[in-house]
Amino acid sequence: MQPKKYYVYILAKAKNSTFYVGFTSNLQKRIWEHKEEIADSFTKRYGIKTLVYFEIYDDPETAITREKRLKRWPRKWKMKIIEEFNPDWQDLYETLT
Repeated sequence: MQPKKYYVYILAKAKNSTFYVGFTSNLQKRIWEHKEEIADSFTKRYGIKTLVYFEIYDDPETAITREKRLKRWPRKWKMKIIEEFNPDWQDLYETLT
């Protein structure tokens, strides 16, 4: 049995637009839920559906701590890590399937 993984991710509406930082234990399913607007949420309200960044963790507490830290980061810092990880701001959702 494979150990469970935990993910911290950033969605964007478009380059230099609105961001959303989240945490999940099933990245593929969670991003699909954002894309399909399953729940009334911030991402649905603002049309934020593009997965531009994610990190993988073995420990949920570490991932949650990282998510909280990223949420407090200034916009400029978030843009920098996105551009280092995904310079073209491609939707990474397709790489998960």
